[in-house]
Amino acid sequence: MPQPLTLAEMLAVLDDPRSVSDLHSYYLATGDAAFTGGQFDQLGGGGSRPETAGTITAEDLVAVELLGVRVPPRQALDLLQGQPGERIAADLARIPVDVALGTDEAYPLVVAGGAADAAWRALRDTDGIGWVIAGKVLARKRPKLVPVYDTVVSCAYRTGTGFWEWLHGMLREEEGVLGQRLRALHEKAVLPEAVSMLRVLDVVFWMRHRHEHSSNHCAGIRRP
Repeated sequence: MPQPLTLAEMLAVLDDPRSVSDLHSYYLATGDAAFTGGQFDQLGGGGSRPETAGTITAEDLVAVELLGVRVPPRQALDLLQGQPGERIAADLARIPVDVALGTDEAYPLVVAGGAADAAWRALRDTDGIGWVIAGKVLARKRPKLVPVYDTVVSCAYRTGTGFWEWLHGMLREEEGVLGQRLRALHEKAVLPEAVSMLRVLDVVFWMRHRHEHSSNHCAGIRRP
């Protein structure tokens, strides 16, 4: 198995001048050049706003579709008005909205058996959803805690299972320099306030690797 990127390698990708231009392209382009995923964080005021933070809404499911995936109709109805939705709501009630990955409070939530992990597993094990969609649903509900994660960014980071814990550790290395760099990029790219630091990281790596990502045997992002 390839080794995940080191902190220095991640910072080198973020420091590349292409990162700001890629963020501009993703979030600020208009017309046919616009990425629908640029509205994932903001659609309907966001998924973590107080009045909807505790339940999955139709807006959340549309937002997920903006990232190129789709919850099947039957499962969508179950999440909106059935027992699966009630189960996820119970898990969401145990996950504070303002806890950010990398902080002391985050680890018990994302570790195996934590509330975020339980919600992800409940979604993942639902027919027609799987791990990618499950992560995107939770990233919409808890954008500071749960990163968007799919095959492209997994390949770019060279990571597999245990990604949340791995990223949590990276955010704590060297007095939080990764988070500092993400905040600086957010400011330099003049992104909407609703865009979380985790989304800055996801978008930079997804944009950088999406064209060269080829298959399950892809070698990953080129190490700086």
